[in-house]
Amino acid sequence: MSQPKPQPFRIEIPDSKLHDLRRRLAHVHWAPDFANDDWRYGTNGAYLRELVAYWHDAYDWRAQEKAMNAFPQFKVEIDGIPIHFLHVKGKSPAKGKGRRPRPLLLTHGWPWTFWDFRKVIGPLSDPAAHGGDPDDAFDLVIPSLPGFGFSTPLRTTGINWWRTADLWTVLMRDVLGYEKFCAHGGDWGALVTLQLGHRYPDRVHGVHITGTAPLEFFSGDRPWSIAASLDTISKGTGEKDALLAWERKFASHVAVHHLDPQTLAFAMHDSPIGLCAWILERRRAWGDTGGDVESRFSKDDLLTTMMIYWLTDSFVTSVRYYAEAGRNPWKPDHGNVPVVSAPTGITLFKPDMAPGDMGWTETYYNRVFFKVHEKGGHFAPAEEPDVLVADIREMFAKVR
Repeated sequence: MSQPKPQPFRIEIPDSKLHDLRRRLAHVHWAPDFANDDWRYGTNGAYLRELVAYWHDAYDWRAQEKAMNAFPQFKVEIDGIPIHFLHVKGKSPAKGKGRRPRPLLLTHGWPWTFWDFRKVIGPLSDPAAHGGDPDDAFDLVIPSLPGFGFSTPLRTTGINWWRTADLWTVLMRDVLGYEKFCAHGGDWGALVTLQLGHRYPDRVHGVHITGTAPLEFFSGDRPWSIAASLDTISKGTGEKDALLAWERKFASHVAVHHLDPQTLAFAMHDSPIGLCAWILERRRAWGDTGGDVESRFSKDDLLTTMMIYWLTDSFVTSVRYYAEAGRNPWKPDHGNVPVVSAPTGITLFKPDMAPGDMGWTETYYNRVFFKVHEKGGHFAPAEEPDVLVADIREMFAKVR
């Protein structure tokens, strides 16, 4: 069965949508907040008011829209699922010299967007223009996850991270014509990427991830429980304090997204302030921010993330991605070891690392690259783009 051709796409949000947002930002029914300067009860009200004031008075969506539209974007429907993606061709060396760019698929997570990769697009697609070797150029394919951002509207149930790997294989091979490709991802994107290395090892040169977890992470009896899922990677280290601290960062959203995503979505779909507070807390807590969210993400960075979720009405389907992971648990395609047989590279950042011994990754994956960096958080391409670019180049040089 032939696949439909991708159609060129431009982001063009109607003025009416922006006017409605400004009205909502101007008439906020603020929740009282006290004894919360250190964010111990959640998002700090004083900073949220400051950010919302900037959102209403100074933030320029049209400038951000123009920056996104400077890159070639497309949409295509695969198995009834709308998929939005950037497709940035690598800068080829002079004719007859050097290597042709290899395709590289970059997959984001939650609460990320495709735009979290913007700082690595130039260095990866045109390394010579950024002080690199032109032989390291990649053709970049950067999709929005199904039900996220402009990969909407999603009206199909059961679409989760391992189903996404199937969609990405069709996108790369049948839609774009890449018989074999490299793949990288973080957060949900890491699981999608690892599934490519598990189910489709013959389709990938190799896979590279930031952070790591076994593919059965959400397949237990309590997929909404970070503590239960941590048991699959902690390997009995007994580091109780470290485990509890790591769990506190992630437990609340995992539980509600798995169990009650629609209930939460009604509030976030109606209130940009609620949506902003929910995502903001995660950017601050998961990034290597030291408590100062703007040390890693500017107000414009933060608000562009909020806008992509708000303007596309995608919060509801983005959080259902968790529920679909628990309700449609991953099952292995084979019982072989390593579970991920494609050459696998892992980049970790200490502030984001799960506690425990990483020795299990040596046998679970066909691990050919492993690095741990002192600085950097959960949003690697946005926080440490130079480090990530260097590691991606080094990883895929090993499997050239």
